[in-house]
Amino acid sequence: MKIKQVLKQNFTLTVLGLLSIAAFAQTPCNNGMAGPYPCDGYDLQAAISLSVMGASSGNDSWGWTDPEDGKEYALIGLNNGTAFINISNPTSPVYLGKLPTHTSSTTWRDVKVYENHAFIVSEAGGHGMQVFDLTRLRGVTSPQTFTNDAHYNGFGSAHNIAINEDTGYAYAIGTSTFNGGGHYIDISNPTNPVAAGGSSIGGYSHDAQIVIYDGPDNDYNDGNTELYIGSNEDKVVIIDVTDKSNPVLIKEISYSNDAYTHQGWLTEDHRYFILGDEVDELSSGFNTRTVVFDLEDLDANTPPRFEYFGPTAAIDHNAYVRGQQLFLSNYRAGMRVIDISDIANGNIVEEGYFDSYPNNDGADFDGAWNVYPFFASGNIVISDINRGFLLVKDPDFLGINDQVSEAFSIAPNPATTEITIKSQAEPITSIEIFNVLGQQVIHQTYDSGLSKNLNISQLNAGMYLVKVNKNAVSRLIKN
Repeated sequence: MKIKQVLKQNFTLTVLGLLSIAAFAQTPCNNGMAGPYPCDGYDLQAAISLSVMGASSGNDSWGWTDPEDGKEYALIGLNNGTAFINISNPTSPVYLGKLPTHTSSTTWRDVKVYENHAFIVSEAGGHGMQVFDLTRLRGVTSPQTFTNDAHYNGFGSAHNIAINEDTGYAYAIGTSTFNGGGHYIDISNPTNPVAAGGSSIGGYSHDAQIVIYDGPDNDYNDGNTELYIGSNEDKVVIIDVTDKSNPVLIKEISYSNDAYTHQGWLTEDHRYFILGDEVDELSSGFNTRTVVFDLEDLDANTPPRFEYFGPTAAIDHNAYVRGQQLFLSNYRAGMRVIDISDIANGNIVEEGYFDSYPNNDGADFDGAWNVYPFFASGNIVISDINRGFLLVKDPDFLGINDQVSEAFSIAPNPATTEITIKSQAEPITSIEIFNVLGQQVIHQTYDSGLSKNLNISQLNAGMYLVKVNKNAVSRLIKN
């Protein structure tokens, strides 16, 4: 159902919204509560209400890190546009304004980022795809009304958009083209998007993840094969889209008690696909269900799977994997964080949560629509249908700008082409280095030892996060 566009914010609403921000800024999770919100292991950094953003409901979200200075920005989908929020000071975020919807208001909007540009689609009729240059946010200090930098009209409405950043292709999903399957767009030049075909294989897609496959199946692990893993209403489809003019179906995967195959995400090793079915809690009456498929063999007739049931009856929506954690937007149960470190043995378990909808945990369509957990800082965006923008964080997360452990020391060798890492007690078994975008740029493993030399000549000048034995331990600045 479409929601009427609200009037632009007035002074009174702005003041009330700012008071709301102050009330919920930097609220620790103590004794199971962060202010009015139930929580476990996640503090409330800040919140911005829908009224401040001049909207009546929220939906999708994504994030952008400025490569020039490492500042982080939240992109929040609204019923009437897309909001931009500077979260570089996470306890005092700044609402920068929004890009209005291209046509009309709607419940559904989706946004992804590629090469410093936001790509936005909507279920609004005739909306197409908006393209916005995010570098325009630099230096903005007060709310603005923004305009497109480009617009793609190869389709009208779309439910969703996915982007493979490794190839520079966007995939509009759930359009009226290609029977609702993937609509392919070359966005290698972001402000000049070009139609690149599409596919109706497997029927209508509700959501999808597209990757250059780097998993255990050697039939496809050639460093070039691009896979489209679609959540297609009553099944999961795996399509080889390497050749955009000739997509090839690899597998359709069905499962029991399907009600609406909604969205899923691969583990970082591309071995497991973790799926959420949006309506099974309503149709079958069980608690939040997550279905895990073992994709060791992509051609297997019936891939092994197991199911995880959460502690509440709430409906699951979107889920994303970062490292050994699954971040789930669980509607009325808020954000749930699930430990997937033992997924190979069929074991996953909830380790924390932040409930942005404290009223109840029932099976209905309110609360957390999306979470964005990919910021290098550890800040996590929750976009909530009823409450707008919330920013949370695990207080024990060590990111680029956080205090670091003194159990390890890092010393540069001449010309900073090599560093020496020493441990006071724990043997060093692995060293990982991440850039400010949270991307792993070095990964080295060792048998043992308290001191290791590591060549960093391939790194550009900048700030990096160093992890030893999977623990974030220090920052590295290369001049």
